[in-house]
Amino acid sequence: MIKKNFTKTPLDNWINHKIGSASAFLTRQALAEYQLRKLQETIDWAYQHSPFYHAHLPEGVKKKLNCLADLSQLPFTTTSHLEKQGLQMLCVSQGEIQRVVTLVTSGTTGQPKRLYFTREDQELTIDFFCQAMSILTKAGDYVAILLPCERQGSVGDLLASALERLGAQPIKQGIIHDLEETLQKLIVTQANVLVGIPIQMLALAKFYEASHKQAPLALKRILLSTDYVSEAIIQEIGRILNCEVFDHYGMTEMGLGVGIECCAHQGYHMREADLYLEVIDPQTGRNLPLGQVGELVFTTLTRKGMPLIRYRTGDLSRILPGNCPCGTVLQRIDTIRSRKVGCISLGENNFLTMAELDEKLLVLPGIIDFTATISYDAVFILLHIQLFLLTDYSTIDSLKKSAVYDVLERIDSIRLANDRRQLKMKVEFLSVGTEFSPKSSKRAIQVLVQ
Repeated sequence: MIKKNFTKTPLDNWINHKIGSASAFLTRQALAEYQLRKLQETIDWAYQHSPFYHAHLPEGVKKKLNCLADLSQLPFTTTSHLEKQGLQMLCVSQGEIQRVVTLVTSGTTGQPKRLYFTREDQELTIDFFCQAMSILTKAGDYVAILLPCERQGSVGDLLASALERLGAQPIKQGIIHDLEETLQKLIVTQANVLVGIPIQMLALAKFYEASHKQAPLALKRILLSTDYVSEAIIQEIGRILNCEVFDHYGMTEMGLGVGIECCAHQGYHMREADLYLEVIDPQTGRNLPLGQVGELVFTTLTRKGMPLIRYRTGDLSRILPGNCPCGTVLQRIDTIRSRKVGCISLGENNFLTMAELDEKLLVLPGIIDFTATISYDAVFILLHIQLFLLTDYSTIDSLKKSAVYDVLERIDSIRLANDRRQLKMKVEFLSVGTEFSPKSSKRAIQVLVQ
């Protein structure tokens, strides 16, 4: 077998420069020493300047961290803290805050989370975006941004600033509201790089395929961002548009950017000069050994406005063992397949995730999105699937409900619930036109309380 050579991720040299290493090459030892120093600085800064952390971190100032493992002695911060005490978490005056992002918590009773960023905090994001986009973009490229970009400081606006630094031409299109209109803009602008939301990019690709590829696209590379990405979405987009698909892992809480794939496509390389990662057991809160799947916990290392210390993300993944084929010493996070809160019960010790539904349903012809709703009565678990199809192109005639039930029953958790006679399923087809706008927010199985 011929061993393929991959270009080392540009994050390697960038981080080596950021940590002030005297070596020409990044080493884990130099990075660990930097992270330990930055962790202590962050803890001291937060304790001294934030009313929340002053009360939350009493142990954090009694003794210094002797090693990275000592961080596990400090308490977690959570979504609940952001919802209830967000302003108290600030370490600067509100006048120094340039951007406030409000995130609505899923469910009917959740309070919104607010994240606060200074100009310097946003500059950190632009700097990361610049390095990350250089993996798939070069000077002279036309990059269509199908992300929110209307407001100053929004993710699309920051990305555009990063692209300009690379010498690329950003095309701010915003999220998709009309599939045909967006497709025509891509054809007219001859964009050769595209950045967008996974389910929206899948819908656009399937619409392009269903419209018989009336005009050629110039696309060579696509970056998917803002939500977890199933393998089905990556494969379908790559197949239809005949381009290389990259995946980015980001969270607003972490300053929008966390990590990105390199050309080897074997996990996300993290911005380790700005973030420190732990993987914990979701139940016990204990740190897990390398390679084990658990909940990702981040601590910001360079943010001044609203640092987050041991923030529980709810995302489930692992740190991949071994080195990346690209040659970097940076850690790799495995693909985010689900969230802790996204595991829906189908009975005792039996759970269903949105990712499992994605893998089975999104490869079916004509389906550009779906919703899944779970409800419970005294006897049965009720699973309601609504499939959105491009019926303008006769795809509904080639897809039968029996085929949908067949692929659903191949999911282990659904098969087990059926064997236990606990589950009832209902599948519904919904016709959509070109003005259909796939969800721009994170997708999840909805639970109805009866």
